[in-house]
Amino acid sequence: MTTITRVRTVGVPVADQDRALAFYTDKLGFEVRLDAPISETVRWIEVVPPRSSTSLALVSAGEAVTGVDTGVRFSVPDAQSARDGMTLRGVHVDELLRWEGMPAMYSFVDPDGNRFYVVEDPA
Repeated sequence: MTTITRVRTVGVPVADQDRALAFYTDKLGFEVRLDAPISETVRWIEVVPPRSSTSLALVSAGEAVTGVDTGVRFSVPDAQSARDGMTLRGVHVDELLRWEGMPAMYSFVDPDGNRFYVVEDPA
């Protein structure tokens, strides 16, 4: 049996940690949970949506590939309003999808092309 109790952090590969940090805090409104040097050129950076217990680690990609489909789904009370707000702040968002029996959702990409999804909480 497992002793795992929750998902704490999901790593996201980024080419430029400063640029990524600015995007997640300035464009998405995330808060910095941790920003600590782990070498002379790399930091361990965790950002978190307000009131969330799960964070994103902005991991220096080095030679690794960025622009991945993260599979990460964020929750919002109103997908249309969230999408409109992101659009106004200059975030590249896709169209709002509304399928029968499914919550409204859309996707967006960060400056490295990493894809995330935003899903409306059920009423």
